[in-house]
Amino acid sequence: MYQIKFVIIPFFFCLSCAAEKTDAGWWQKKADMMVKNQLEKRGIHDEGVIRSMRETPRHIFVPENLRDLAYEDGPLPIGEGQTISQPYIVALMTELLELNGDERILEIGTGSGYQAAVLSPLVKKVYSIEIVKSLAERASEKLNEMQYHNVVVKWGDGYQGWAEYSPYDAIIVTAAPDRIPQTLIDQMKIGGRLVLPVGTYFQKLKVVTKMRDGETGEKNIIPVRFVPMVHSEKTSKEGSKFQISE
Repeated sequence: MYQIKFVIIPFFFCLSCAAEKTDAGWWQKKADMMVKNQLEKRGIHDEGVIRSMRETPRHIFVPENLRDLAYEDGPLPIGEGQTISQPYIVALMTELLELNGDERILEIGTGSGYQAAVLSPLVKKVYSIEIVKSLAERASEKLNEMQYHNVVVKWGDGYQGWAEYSPYDAIIVTAAPDRIPQTLIDQMKIGGRLVLPVGTYFQKLKVVTKMRDGETGEKNIIPVRFVPMVHSEKTSKEGSKFQISE
């Protein structure tokens, strides 16, 4: 009887080890297919963006019960009425920033933290604001665990921007205001690019460039559908900052 137990336990242990080895690589195959079928075929060509999208484990940033769908061609709910954007949209918005690696970026709408994770290896610093406190805390913890050391997450109202670290080289907004917030333009460097969806029911993804004279140029990219960008009376002006550990 004892001999049987001795044999069975290692057997199941070996099966468990094999399963873990399989699980460790499943997402990389999914990510490769995502890049090939959803990004490259739709015209995403920036090598840095492609590499970051391929190497960032998207499934870590979605609820556990939806992880099998993490690399599919669509958005997914992450709780609190918010979503993680479709992979193509994340890649497109990142590519539209035209990054060279030295930028200090402001992100409005941390959400799950996935967009910040994609940006992290492509820029010098990411400052990210999330209006839902529980999401801000969760994203900060996740990014910290995954050692994205150049990301700082703040709970606060994105309409106020983050003046403390401005001006920014570029700003990315992952929720849709009904009009372009002037505060964000004011916190951007001359020549900086603001990538955001704008509109209520009908939304367009736009690139806004800040000119030397303070004026802006706008370019419409594609129709999109994002959750609305909202104000909150529950966040203080300064909000709460969660620093990712060095």
